[in-house]
Amino acid sequence: KYINFPIFKIMYLKRFLFITLSILLVSCNDGVEDIAYLQRLEDPELFQASIQNLTDIVVYDIFSPPVASRVYLYPTIAAYEVARKAAPLNYNSLVGQVKGLAPLPKAKTEKVNYLLASIYAFNHVGKALIFSEKKMEVFQAGFAAKIKEIKVPSSIDKASKAYGIIAANSILEWASKDLYSQTRTYPKYFMKQEDRFWKPTPPDYMDGIEPHWEKIRTMVLDSSNQFQPKAPLKFDLTKGSPFQKQLWEVYQVINNLDEEQIEVAKFWDCNPYVSNHKGHAMFAIKKITPGGHWIGITAVATRQARSSFMETINAYTNVSIALFDSFISCWDEKWDTLIVRPETLINQYYDEQWLPLLQTPPFPEYTSGHSVISRAAAVTLTDLFGDNFSFTDTTEVAYGLGQRKYNSFIHASEEAAISRFYGGIHYMMAIDEGVTQGQAVGDYVVQKIQTKVRSSISDNLNKE
Repeated sequence: KYINFPIFKIMYLKRFLFITLSILLVSCNDGVEDIAYLQRLEDPELFQASIQNLTDIVVYDIFSPPVASRVYLYPTIAAYEVARKAAPLNYNSLVGQVKGLAPLPKAKTEKVNYLLASIYAFNHVGKALIFSEKKMEVFQAGFAAKIKEIKVPSSIDKASKAYGIIAANSILEWASKDLYSQTRTYPKYFMKQEDRFWKPTPPDYMDGIEPHWEKIRTMVLDSSNQFQPKAPLKFDLTKGSPFQKQLWEVYQVINNLDEEQIEVAKFWDCNPYVSNHKGHAMFAIKKITPGGHWIGITAVATRQARSSFMETINAYTNVSIALFDSFISCWDEKWDTLIVRPETLINQYYDEQWLPLLQTPPFPEYTSGHSVISRAAAVTLTDLFGDNFSFTDTTEVAYGLGQRKYNSFIHASEEAAISRFYGGIHYMMAIDEGVTQGQAVGDYVVQKIQTKVRSSISDNLNKE
């Protein structure tokens, strides 16, 4: 039968083999491309870039320290809850661990890449919490170009983005119930005349920031005053009284600062809005917030530890929760005790020309916010990376303040705490009790939040 058509047979077989081989080659090439883009999506720098962009916007928008902690919290949790779906056996959901969080909706297609979707979720939630939406849109456009550059198939990108937005909207619905919006309408603090109570300070005499922050829903703390520090020293300006001695100590330290103390104070200033007055002119300097500084330290730690994409998100999530709850705990005490700042009393009773090294922040003195949130963040990072994790803190380089080396996260937190004394804006009682308060909050967060990151990070640290 075929003998009569030998040429046709040969041509048919050649064509069949060519088509088959072409299909196989295309399939193989597709497989190579798939592996390549999947590996690129596992690069933690994709998430690090989103974190840095959010920090840049927080600085630009001049969010107060407590509000900034909220701006970091919800996008990070959104990213974590989405990304963990790529490794559900290794990372627990935060549902049941933080207050009020419901499970995310399930994806309706298998084309979703959860790591990619987590970044979309992070940026979508972040955009909803900031003022400068255009800046976020510019970043998102750059991110879209990056996704094309690493050749993510359009169907995967589209499905991942769609799910990321669905997840983000679920997180935003949860966030809307934390009483933040309601507290925007609550009355401001009305100044009390007695000397012992906080009053607005120079140079701008700003109203007190977030006097109702203790009403914000906590993540893991049972209540805003769960870890209430011991009562501050009794107000007494009699010479030699415990309170007067601490006030005088602040006055004296500013008059005798050495270069190292000045450097420490300025490095940890972290005042989001420092106003400068020269004659009739006024200009402002924008800086990173205290919580943003510890977000920056988390960036340093995760890079140094060579953390994976998921380990990186997990670290930011744990730190963000610790920062958020520690701000609520601290602000509860501040607006309950209403302790007057050293600057007010020194100007009134000792030296009307005296100025602290740092500009006094616009809220009550006790306890020290830096001391509380720095220790809570340090405890959390220590739990993730170990007790003796030495590092160089480069967070402030972008703000012209150089870098400093630390033997551990606790070491850094101790310097952050004492920096407020060197700055002339806190009594030692606020610093000492703030550290104790932050330790308690940090320990509680570490106990309550279980995300199974310890072993994987430890393994990563031992690669070298």
